[in-house]
Amino acid sequence: MSHSSSPAQNFAANLLATLAKAGVRNFFLAPGARSQALAIAAGQLADAGKIDLHVRLDERSLAFTALGSALASGEPSVIITTSGTAVANLHPAVLEAHHSGVPLILLTADRPHELRGVGANQTTNQIDIFNDAVRECVDVPAPNGNDGEAREAVQLAVSAIAVAMGYDGDQPGPVQLNLAFREPLSATAPNAAELNPIVAMPEIFEPHPEFAVLSAELPTVVIAGAGAGGDAVELAEAFGWPLLAEPSSGARMGANAIVHYRALLETSEVAGEIRRVIVFGKPTLGRAALRLLFNSDVEVVVIRSKVMGHFDVSRRASKVVDEITVDDEVDFEWLERWRKADADVAAAESSALDRRSLVDAVWAATNDADQLLLGASRLIREADAWAPAKALRVFANRGLAGIDGTVATATGIALIEREGTTRALIGDLTLLHDASSLAIDPNDGQLNIQLVVGNDGGGTIFAGLEMAAQLEAKTFEKLFTTPQQVDLWHLAQAYGWNYIRVEDRAELDAALQTTGRVLVDVRLS
Repeated sequence: MSHSSSPAQNFAANLLATLAKAGVRNFFLAPGARSQALAIAAGQLADAGKIDLHVRLDERSLAFTALGSALASGEPSVIITTSGTAVANLHPAVLEAHHSGVPLILLTADRPHELRGVGANQTTNQIDIFNDAVRECVDVPAPNGNDGEAREAVQLAVSAIAVAMGYDGDQPGPVQLNLAFREPLSATAPNAAELNPIVAMPEIFEPHPEFAVLSAELPTVVIAGAGAGGDAVELAEAFGWPLLAEPSSGARMGANAIVHYRALLETSEVAGEIRRVIVFGKPTLGRAALRLLFNSDVEVVVIRSKVMGHFDVSRRASKVVDEITVDDEVDFEWLERWRKADADVAAAESSALDRRSLVDAVWAATNDADQLLLGASRLIREADAWAPAKALRVFANRGLAGIDGTVATATGIALIEREGTTRALIGDLTLLHDASSLAIDPNDGQLNIQLVVGNDGGGTIFAGLEMAAQLEAKTFEKLFTTPQQVDLWHLAQAYGWNYIRVEDRAELDAALQTTGRVLVDVRLS
C-alpha cells in the first residue's frame, strides 16, 4: 500500500481506484476545498486514461449531466462535491434518479464529526439530506491513518456499485457516501492510478419470475410508459394486441403500435370496448390512458418494472407479475380495427409549421446512431399524439417529469453517445430553466448536440387546464403562462452555441442536419 501524509488522500485514492477497477467509467466533479482529495484522485485516474472526468461549476447542472450519462450508458455515474449547498444542489437530479431507477454514486465531502453543529463554515446536516431518495446513505468517519482504512474504502466502493445497480434485486438508484475529511485535506501521494485494489463484486440476485395466465377472450391493449422497453413490443406482437406506447417508452415501434391512441381513446368506438389493460413501465402523459386504469369495467395487469419501481396509480391492479401468457388464440380482428382507426386519424395531415410538423421533422431526422431527449412539457405530449412508430433511442426524465436539468441531461447523453447527434426537443421555458447548462467545458471535446426549442412564448401547456377557461386572460398569463422576453440569439452567442432561427419546414429540415452545438429556435404560432 502507498502511504500518504494525508489520511484523506489515502482513503480517497483507494476509494476511487476501486470504483475505476470495477469498471465505473464516468465521473463528474464540481470543484471545492473539502473534496480536494477526491478531486486529485479523480484527476490522476483521468490522466492515466482509467476514467472519463467531466468538471462543472454548478452542482445542479453537474448532477443532471451525470444523470444523462447514466441513462445513456446504463452504468453508474460518480458525482463528487464539496460540503454545504453543493450537496443540496444535487437534490432535483437525485429525486429523478430515484423515481426512474438511474444508478448514481454520490461522493459528498463533509466536515469531521467534531465540526458539525458548532457553526463551522459550509457545514450543514448532510446525513439523510436526500431522505428516502437514496438507496443507501453511509456516513463515513474522517480517516485518521489507521491500518485497515484502505480495505474499508475498497469495500465501500464495491457496496456502492452493487446497491446503485440493484444487484440485490431492488430497484437501481442513487447511493450517497458522505465522506468526512480532516486536515491535511490532500496530498500528491498515493497516485490513485498506481493502486491495484482487489475487487470482488457480489453476484447479481436473479429472482424467480412470477407468471400469470390470462384469458384470451378479453379485448386487451398494452400501455407502455417510460422504461417499458422492447418487452412491451414483444408481448403485444406475440398476442396480437394494440400497443399504446408513449414516445419515451422505448416501445413505440413495430406493427402493433397505435400512433394516434390519444385521439382514439377520446373519440373512437373501439376504445369503449377495452376490457383489459396490461401496463409496462410508468405511463404519465395522457389523461385518457390513465382513466382506463380507474375504469371499473377494465381489468388492470401490471408488469413489474426493473427501473421505474411500483406502479399502480388506481390501486386496482388484479395482478402485478413479471411475465404473462394467454390460455387460447387471440382474435386478430381486434387489432385490425385499431389499425384502421389509427389510419383514419393519420389521414388528416397538416402543412403548417406547427407542433405536429415539428415532431414529424425531428422524428424524420433522427436515425440509428442518434439519440432523442424529450423535455417534460407540452412537446412530449405532442410527440405522444403524433410521433410515428420508429425504433429510436428516446430518453425523457419521467421519474418526476420536471423540466429542470434538461439541457444538462442532454449533454450527459451526448458525452456517452458521440457517434450520432443527440437532439433535445424542448420548450422555451425548459431551455431558460436550465440556461446555465449551456456553459461549455472545452475538456468535453466535440459534441453533436441540438437543442430544438419550440418557441411559443411561455408555458402554453397550461392552456389545457381547467382554470384556463375560468380566469381572465391577463391573470392566467401572469400566473401560468409566464411569457419570457429572452433573446435566444444573444443567449446562444454568450455561451458559444450556433444559433439557427427557423420559420418553415424547409428551414427546420436543414437546421436538423447541422453538426456541433446548435440551438434551433423554432417559432411556433
